[in-house]
Amino acid sequence: MTDLLEQARALLPCALAAGARELAYFREGTEVIDKADGSPVTRADREAEEIISKALADLFPHIPMVGEESVAAGVIPDISGGTFWLVDPLDGTKEFITGSGDFTVNIALMEDFTPVMGVIYAPVADTLYFGAAGKAFIRGQDGVEKRISVRAAPPEGLTVVASKRHGDPAALEDFLKGKKVAEVISRSSSLKFCSLAAGEADFYPRLGPTCEWDTAAGEAVLRAAGGRVATLEDKPFLYGKITQKFLNPGFMAFGAG
Repeated sequence: MTDLLEQARALLPCALAAGARELAYFREGTEVIDKADGSPVTRADREAEEIISKALADLFPHIPMVGEESVAAGVIPDISGGTFWLVDPLDGTKEFITGSGDFTVNIALMEDFTPVMGVIYAPVADTLYFGAAGKAFIRGQDGVEKRISVRAAPPEGLTVVASKRHGDPAALEDFLKGKKVAEVISRSSSLKFCSLAAGEADFYPRLGPTCEWDTAAGEAVLRAAGGRVATLEDKPFLYGKITQKFLNPGFMAFGAG
């Protein structure tokens, strides 16, 4: 399959299956384990990544996958060619553990170390976001697929989306000085990118660290909807940083303008 949107649609059943596994654990509860870096992981994270890994291997056997849980286990494939999958099977694990619905399944295709296609599934809301090649879509519980795009910033000011659990409110307030801000809303996981892509918000500054699998699918969907992502210095956002353990610097995600 050469068409990126065709590839994205081929992955929707995989994202749904991973999300269904997570939703079962979300409702029933599951053991929480601390990884070596101190971040939490559950059986839902690991089993969802297994579902995604198998589906990608079946559909696209020649493209390597970088997954959060496989990297944590020390498994990093050769991605020197620049084409690979970046997968966060359960983005927002802390929200998952505490009973919040703000967690997602994230799958991104990288070409030349750039996110060119993304699929995001929010299991609790039963909502899919996906995009590639300048087109982004949402599919809700009714199964209807709708085109989405970023919006022009409203004259009354920006709606800023910020991390619910991470970051420094004082630092964010300082960063936003000089910008006309109408509202600041808090969300978790890649849903912050989705809010921009769907024209529900305008600006997402992230002043703290993330990992590449946290951002790749969200950036791909946002780019397809007409937005962009840059470092805090407004320079290109880079991926494939193995020597930095796939850690991201702070960044800014923009809707239109």
